[in-house]
Amino acid sequence: MRFITILFLTLLAISNIECSAQITSANQSMPNKPGMITGADQTDQYLPYLKGKRIGLVANQSSVIGMKSSVDSLLSLGIDIVKVFGPEHGFRGNASNGAVVSNEVDAKTGIPIISLYGKNQKPTREQLADIDLMVFDIQDVGCRYYTNINTLEYVMEACAENNKELLILDRPNPNAYVVDGPVMTDDKFKSAIGIHYIPMTHGMTIGEFAQYLNGEGYLPEQCKINIIKVAGYDHDMPYVLPINPSPNLNTQQAVMLFPSLCMFEGTAINEGRGTHMPFTILGAPALKGKYSFSYKPVSIPGMSERPNHKDTVCYGLDLRNNDIDKLRRSRQINLSWLIELYNAYPDKANFFTPGRANQDVSAFDLRIGTDQLRKQIIAGVSEADIRKSWEPGLQKFKATRAKYLLYP
Repeated sequence: MRFITILFLTLLAISNIECSAQITSANQSMPNKPGMITGADQTDQYLPYLKGKRIGLVANQSSVIGMKSSVDSLLSLGIDIVKVFGPEHGFRGNASNGAVVSNEVDAKTGIPIISLYGKNQKPTREQLADIDLMVFDIQDVGCRYYTNINTLEYVMEACAENNKELLILDRPNPNAYVVDGPVMTDDKFKSAIGIHYIPMTHGMTIGEFAQYLNGEGYLPEQCKINIIKVAGYDHDMPYVLPINPSPNLNTQQAVMLFPSLCMFEGTAINEGRGTHMPFTILGAPALKGKYSFSYKPVSIPGMSERPNHKDTVCYGLDLRNNDIDKLRRSRQINLSWLIELYNAYPDKANFFTPGRANQDVSAFDLRIGTDQLRKQIIAGVSEADIRKSWEPGLQKFKATRAKYLLYP
């Protein structure tokens, strides 16, 4: 029996390498560093710990061993997965941003799928009652307004309250090179797209962020966590995601531009939603005559049903060929595009859109985590001076962050 198990794992590893090589040749100009192995792919490090336990798995379409769903892989290896918990966009990753995702039974495996997006953001005592160990395996992209870190906190809180251990299969952060933007410091800016007092980009992996949550008092009581680290990884290392982490991050260019372009979701500018080029283009109908590049957002089921400026031609910037290596070398979010399009927009009074859930705080301020950036742009403050105003908060956060890092 032991020989059969070892043979199976060997064949699985070979299959994973072959699949990864195919993805690399198809989607990458430069392959990921040889020797870098995600936590999930190091099955020898955690399979013995899962055996004989009833497992709850927090997962979505980015949760893979090699290129095969972690759920399917673990089931085939004899692991008893009793529930899967899905974040925003659902377990299969086919729900639009902000869309309601309901509980269901996975058609392929028959396993109950519990949605953790919407009213049930935190697993309940009843949902955890028949689970011995929770496993968290979701790809993050390193931004405060990317809601996977919210899900992580709620899962950790539920595990702590119900005396459940959380095993984290860590994955690289493709934007780990950048810690930038204003730090959220006021409760009034907390929302579903930002609940942590951190900069817009935090530069941590999910495993590191879990340690940060435990250590910085975000939880009423600490969660017992066990982290399977990424082998051969450091924060400066480029990482090309093998699986799209969400429907509108469908290219590596979009993943890398997301920290800069997601700011526009609180403005009159369409950021590519409603096209198959999201987070790589920017535009609005009012910019006609100022820019030659144009496109028309439309309703796309599973991606964006109601995009900004739906069915209307937008004019603006095409960033699909923007030099990402230059962005990486800057170690900064690109702020110049926001300033440029604000200055070009003819109706400046309506550039920043009002809040939808809280009319006292603009949608832009909720995303940024402060009202200062909006006020600075309106006042014509230079980019250099805006960045200088961020520095005290960034330096304090970086010193705190350093205590929880797992990688150079």
